[in-house]
Amino acid sequence: MKLVSDPAIADKISRMKERVRWQDPVIQRRGIDQTRLVLEDNRADDPEFSFLVIGDTGTGSHRYNNPQREVAGLLQPHLADSSFMLHTGDVIYLVGSSEFYLDNFIKPYREFLVGGENPKAIAYDRMVFKSPILPVLGNHDYYNLPLLFGAISLTTLPVRRLLKFRRDFDVGWHGSKQGDAYARAFLDYLKALRLPGELDNHLNRHYTAKTDTGYCLRYEPGHFTRLPNRYYTFRYGGIDFFALDSNTFNDPIPLSTTPEGEARRQQLIQRRDRLEQEKLQILDASDKLNPDDPDDAEQLDDLQVKLSQIEEIIVDIEKQLAINKAVVTDTEQLDWLQQRLIESWHTDEVRGRVLYFHHPPYVTEATKWHQAQTLAVRDRLRNVLNGVAEAVGSLPQGRPIVDLVLNGHAHCLEYLKTMDTGHADSNINWIVCGGSGYSLRRQRQEGTDLMEGEAEERLVARSHLFVGRNGYATEKRRPYTCLRIDVQDGCPPKFVIRPFVTERYQKQWHRYEIDPFTI
Repeated sequence: MKLVSDPAIADKISRMKERVRWQDPVIQRRGIDQTRLVLEDNRADDPEFSFLVIGDTGTGSHRYNNPQREVAGLLQPHLADSSFMLHTGDVIYLVGSSEFYLDNFIKPYREFLVGGENPKAIAYDRMVFKSPILPVLGNHDYYNLPLLFGAISLTTLPVRRLLKFRRDFDVGWHGSKQGDAYARAFLDYLKALRLPGELDNHLNRHYTAKTDTGYCLRYEPGHFTRLPNRYYTFRYGGIDFFALDSNTFNDPIPLSTTPEGEARRQQLIQRRDRLEQEKLQILDASDKLNPDDPDDAEQLDDLQVKLSQIEEIIVDIEKQLAINKAVVTDTEQLDWLQQRLIESWHTDEVRGRVLYFHHPPYVTEATKWHQAQTLAVRDRLRNVLNGVAEAVGSLPQGRPIVDLVLNGHAHCLEYLKTMDTGHADSNINWIVCGGSGYSLRRQRQEGTDLMEGEAEERLVARSHLFVGRNGYATEKRRPYTCLRIDVQDGCPPKFVIRPFVTERYQKQWHRYEIDPFTI
């Protein structure tokens, strides 16, 4: 049985446009840029500032421990010193449904929220952040439940809750509704403004920030904390931040119809069938464990890790197996990114650039490097950066096109740096921050060097730090992670990376810091 259903990319794009009334005539007449925000906190001009990073957080079903709340505890001492927190996606597991926002997001991060002292009174679509959280969409934030699974889940929900059912993997009875829950939680959901004059009044109140691209949304911590779109940009301390939705440019190229392509198809079908059998074995093993027993509860967590990992691989395989499927790429977003990066390089006051999105182009977590979606994201981002490099010519003077890229999706903390890739993504710092609460993963057995090429492989990137699940049996360690990044003055800027770890080991929590490093 399929546990998740991933909507088509065209549906993701069109639904999100409807929710923000993309380029509505009223919005166009006012010259509003729906991809930009201004963070209004009276500190945005300071060249030295700090921000926090988390990702892949949204788990809630832990009987004896709560990794997400432990990570939130690591962050609390840094709230006053940090201007905002970036979230690299997968806010809510397993299928992004609205009913899990209270347990899986509001309660763990209540210190960030207005009224957080009484989290149960906060509606998921009425959140206001006193300390800004600026997320991007993860794949789980778009997922739906397959129709059959949703019907079974709905009819058994009261019994599962009463009996604390062992297979209740944070699914409830519906999914994200193609990202609608995320949109209502974080975006400025203009679709809801239907009364005469309501949209005009809203724009008069909240779209008053003036920038070089027109008027835009004013993000006011403690008062109005909505995002203008699923992808967006903002400038802070002379750094341009670009938040992307990688779920709409990760569509793999279909397999060819050549004999080689057909052989590859058969290999993928066989692998998918083996994984489906393994899923059934995991579900059967789960039913034999008692979630009220601490030892069994940890085994259930391990099985959930395997199950989510398998489901993710199956989704990737099925994307490749789709027959007669037209490849859909979000060219509108990618063209926007390329143009904005070019403009950023021609703006004297900008001294650095940071991208953040969900799917990592470079990663050594066990399952990701060879996934078709990883290759698709890497190729499309390369095309964008190549276009920027051609347009700006000698302006970078030996600097990379972007200073730092932050990702999630891989459930670990990792720092990598690209070598000479033959493209404009060379010599970039990449940080994966996806180990902040859900099902930690191990590093791949092949090691830290990432090779690319068919006829002749070449070294394109190397991992310099990996923090993820390690050890076995009683020596198993689960280190959950988050980051504080201190941005220093100067051009190009320096970023001081401060990783924080809360580790689950032998049923106890242990906190520690990894030595900071500067990039």
